Amino acid sequence: MAALLAAATLLSGCQSILEQTYQADIKPSSTPQIVEQVQKNDPRAQMGAREHPRIVASYGGEYHDAKTERLVARITGALTAVSENPNQSYRITILNSPAINAFALPGGYLYVTRGLLALANDASEVAAVLSHEMAHVTANHGIERQKREEAEVIASRVVAEVLSSDLAGKQALARGKLRLAAFSRQQELQADVIGVRMLGEAGYDPYAAARFLDSMAAYARFSSVDPDTDQSLDFLSSHPNAPQRVELARQHARAFGQEGTVGDRGRDYYLTGIDGLLYGDSPEEGYVRNETFMHAGLGIRFDVPEGFRIDNKVEAVLATGPDETAIRFDGVQAPDDGSLSNYLTSGWVAGLLPDTVRETTVNDMPAATARASAERWEFDVTVVRVDKQIFRFLTAVPKGNTTLEATANTLRASFRRMTPQEISQIKPLRVRIVTVGANDTITTLAARMMGTERKLDLFKMINALSAGATLSPGQRVKIISE
Repeated sequence: MAALLAAATLLSGCQSILEQTYQADIKPSSTPQIVEQVQKNDPRAQMGAREHPRIVASYGGEYHDAKTERLVARITGALTAVSENPNQSYRITILNSPAINAFALPGGYLYVTRGLLALANDASEVAAVLSHEMAHVTANHGIERQKREEAEVIASRVVAEVLSSDLAGKQALARGKLRLAAFSRQQELQADVIGVRMLGEAGYDPYAAARFLDSMAAYARFSSVDPDTDQSLDFLSSHPNAPQRVELARQHARAFGQEGTVGDRGRDYYLTGIDGLLYGDSPEEGYVRNETFMHAGLGIRFDVPEGFRIDNKVEAVLATGPDETAIRFDGVQAPDDGSLSNYLTSGWVAGLLPDTVRETTVNDMPAATARASAERWEFDVTVVRVDKQIFRFLTAVPKGNTTLEATANTLRASFRRMTPQEISQIKPLRVRIVTVGANDTITTLAARMMGTERKLDLFKMINALSAGATLSPGQRVKIISE
């Protein structure tokens, strides 16, 4: 269920919504529109300016690092010089999100997440992504895109039935994001054609587009038990990844020469530019370490049961478990010093069963619990007061599932304040660039990885190493460490 909850917050950046005939000879618009040119007579072009602050907020804010920003600006500048309209100005924003995504809005607003930068292995791969998104702008796809309401996912309705307060605005934001950039298959293929041409003319490896699609597929396999249905991978869920599309990208790249013989990958300066890049969760959102969530700023931590997967979103911490079991955790400013049982019955929980409300303590902190019911779901609701905040656990299972009490008990038993020593020791993970030594192997370098129990798999994935690959002394590779 939480996977579906997460899907409600995704940006469907370039989703294929129509099967249309591909035409390789489509040309970009000769008069690309930007906000300043058309906002007086076409209010649709104000979309980019209007949605920009909402996009930034929903993706954890902007990521600021002078070295990385210069790197992305260098790539964008090289592409702009060979675009159909070199006078088109672009506003490139690095989003402080571990998600893998990039997208564009009308008016030249370009976005790339730090998660995508961490996955890419050279400048040409990022150039491939950005040139594709720039092509949507120069071809006026943002103005032409079809306006349609996205169907709301089931899990978001389930939660809305139970939490009736501050979710309304967040769900409206999610629906707005889903409508932002629903491009047709025709427009996607057109952007591919323009993007590959821009890559080649800018001097980058034109085969980078197909290569990075392979890297994203590897990321999907690493991140999900079922990548075909997992909607937590933003870029993959919003950009069609059909084999035909990869082959078409290679066909257009061949116009510049044979693979491996043309274009610059820009690997060395790219790796230098992302050395130290924040990886995974940001300090402001807390950290996930296997089955534990820790937030140094709030000074709290808790564990989910074994076998659960934690998904740390901007608006809440979500966790998925077996048999559609799901957990949502968030915090709100505590009202006046009223009782927590009164808080539980104050109307923010729909379907609450009043006779189940109980006041208790959780590791010496005042708490209250209750049960709720909605359609086919049963819920345990637990609230804990910590100083001036109330932290809320919502555990949901399908009716008839017998694990509700055990799951909720695990959360309650493990929720506690962090010690000063724990807070001082926790550090964010970062991308570190290391040089392969004479005695280094894939296995020894992978052993230095942090933040996952699957160190070897993660090392191979972020370095795009195929089965049977070997490393050479002097080669530079990425590892994840503090």
